[in-house]
Amino acid sequence: MALLDMMRAVLEDSGLLALWHTLAPSLALDERQLIFMVATPIFIGITFWEYRKIRHDPKLMDTAEAIRNFALGAGYQVTELLFAGIIAFPVYALCYHYRLFELELNWLTGFLTFLGVDFCFYWMHRASHRMRWFWAAHVVHHSSERMNFSTAMRQNATNIFNCMWVFYLPMALIGFNPVWIGVAYAFSLVYQFFVHTTLVGRLPGWIERVFNTPSHHRVHHGRNPEYIDRNYGGTLIIWDRLFGTFAPENDANPPEYGITRQIHSTNLIVLWTHEYVDMFRDMSRPGGLLSRLGHLWRPPEWQRPTISNSEQPGTLHERNHPEPDRH
Repeated sequence: MALLDMMRAVLEDSGLLALWHTLAPSLALDERQLIFMVATPIFIGITFWEYRKIRHDPKLMDTAEAIRNFALGAGYQVTELLFAGIIAFPVYALCYHYRLFELELNWLTGFLTFLGVDFCFYWMHRASHRMRWFWAAHVVHHSSERMNFSTAMRQNATNIFNCMWVFYLPMALIGFNPVWIGVAYAFSLVYQFFVHTTLVGRLPGWIERVFNTPSHHRVHHGRNPEYIDRNYGGTLIIWDRLFGTFAPENDANPPEYGITRQIHSTNLIVLWTHEYVDMFRDMSRPGGLLSRLGHLWRPPEWQRPTISNSEQPGTLHERNHPEPDRH
């Protein structure tokens, strides 16, 4: 935890910690939020550097959208700060109370925490593309038609309510301290910020084989048929290689960014909620309760068959409204 102590000292020396306590005296800054608070000025600086490189190409950078992306990220951080301690922390504390093993923090358990968090992130990320309830929150991250560092900040303020954090609970049950889990997760997100760019080409082969890289993540954001639902890895790409979801970037078929049914709204609330609206509209259509609820856990493209009034019972016809957003 020496690194976290150093970060806290930097915030104290810079006056940012005093400012935080002035603005939000009742909110404690936990280790995960501490990391994000230190990293945010770095993110802004790196984004500005990239902006100067690509600002003249509207296909790569849009100033208004970049500002909007940071606003989306700010909304995500605010709801995480306000509600994580109320919603997620009690569940983690309960799991950790009934932990299977007593684990001390050392180099080995630190590495296992990083590895376990990255493994859980892979499955959480995969579920956020293949289960519509999770996709409803994650879609905002994919709805930009540009790939740059500001895209990394494009997050949904509803994430904490979607309960994606449940994917990490097994680690607390095993005996990994929730504080360690939060720190590893925060550092993973910091790393992932730097893979959202078109300015970095392919890296040396061994790095591309082991780590998530800008090339791999450009594929993940592509809406080309061969790129959809590929490269879910956070820090490591090995999980995609192991579980059959890896796809390399194809120079002959560069990624087209965005989602298959693109939304062009500039309203933050619409960007955060449009997929929820579509999902609940689908659930409201006639049908059995279990079939309606299927929209929550089925893939985003799944559509319930409907029976035409002119057909005999049992004859199924696909509905004719547009299918849900897919990236």
